[in-house]
Amino acid sequence: MHKLLACSSLAAAAVVAPVLRADYPVASHRYLADPTPLVTADRVYVYCSNDDESPVEGSYNIPNIVCISTTDMKNWTDHGSVFRASDSTTWATKTWAPGAIERDGKFFLYYGNSGANIGVAVAPSPIGPFTDPLGKPLIEHHTPGVQPAKDMWLFDPGVFIDDDGQAYIYFGGNGDDNVRVAKLKRDMITLDGEVIKMNAPNFFEAAWVNKRHGVYYFSYSTTPRAGMRFDYMTSDHPIEGYVYRGVVSDQPPINNNNHHAAQFKFKGRWYHVYHNRIVASEAGIPTGYRRNIALEELHYEDDGSIRKVTFTTDGVSQIGHLDPFVRVEAETFNAQRGVETAPIAGGGMHLTDLQDGDWVRLVGVDFGSDGPEKFAARVAANAGAGGTIEIRLGSPEGTLVGTCTVPETGGWQEWADVAAEVRGARGVQDLYLKFTGSAESLFHVDYWQFE
Repeated sequence: MHKLLACSSLAAAAVVAPVLRADYPVASHRYLADPTPLVTADRVYVYCSNDDESPVEGSYNIPNIVCISTTDMKNWTDHGSVFRASDSTTWATKTWAPGAIERDGKFFLYYGNSGANIGVAVAPSPIGPFTDPLGKPLIEHHTPGVQPAKDMWLFDPGVFIDDDGQAYIYFGGNGDDNVRVAKLKRDMITLDGEVIKMNAPNFFEAAWVNKRHGVYYFSYSTTPRAGMRFDYMTSDHPIEGYVYRGVVSDQPPINNNNHHAAQFKFKGRWYHVYHNRIVASEAGIPTGYRRNIALEELHYEDDGSIRKVTFTTDGVSQIGHLDPFVRVEAETFNAQRGVETAPIAGGGMHLTDLQDGDWVRLVGVDFGSDGPEKFAARVAANAGAGGTIEIRLGSPEGTLVGTCTVPETGGWQEWADVAAEVRGARGVQDLYLKFTGSAESLFHVDYWQFE
């Protein structure tokens, strides 16, 4: 993966003063797009098209789906690639703009194989392993009800389960009359009847449905001629009777290109997750095929209409605080400078390719009134590598409350436990783990915990 030098958003050069952004972007160490949320009781999982592997000045590649998640809407965990079509199917090579949902203890991902057809994958957990249950597409251009359609894009599936248990999949693109919806059987991998035609003014892509107070909200990205806004319609029925209501959000700042978003509710609050291109913009590279995730709170008026989203760089409130006295995966953070993530043999992710001065920030960490006495971490370092983890509060140069030495462990996947004394970390703080040393690549970090 590329090396991103970032302070939540990417600094164009090390000499540029860091501008710390929390919600704009999210997961600033990766290029991710087309977000779709899956909400569980205590965590939000967001599945994304992976732009990391797209040619910078070429076209979209997107061979796999990446998942990130949060419990507090501020600190996000990178779960890495959870499904790669070329490895897990015999018929698909792309995984554009996934849709995700849970039913009966199983987790389902729906994805566009470019614009040609739509597939489905299933897993026993939100982070996989996802497998192909059909061995073929779920929806194709010749699926009954899809045609006739002019220049139809068969992609961007959005999945919704109604209060009565009926599941629906919405999809399509590139024309007002190219909206499609189909019922899904209980198994979530079989269509229940023919595909049904819908219409939306200025419909371009990114079909999405959510329900609130008995009202169905169908939202979507509009055409370039209409500004690539995110518009919405409402109805008292999931398939028919929709009436245009207005704009969910204008074209996002630092985007000026395709717009993909979704709305979801978590712990009593509504959110609007979308993508823009600030990370690539601040990196000084072409932004067309390098997108990043962003997040805003969503508000409804008393009459049920959506208050148009106001874009901010840090407008989402943290829900609760992070507990540092339980194991925290190292690939969990709110902002970063210079870090990368990679899979661990046997499962999971870790921080990798750390260089002198790189750091991660975790916000709203509750150390309690007494504070911890010890910091422990699981690390790995090749021969000639190693360094220190500086434990700081408030900023990368803030109060130093501990220094943990990381020695050579015998290899990049040879893991060892290290620890250090901690003094002075009390109350709710922003925690910085700063990585220092003289080697070109210092060490890897799997997870950490305070005691």
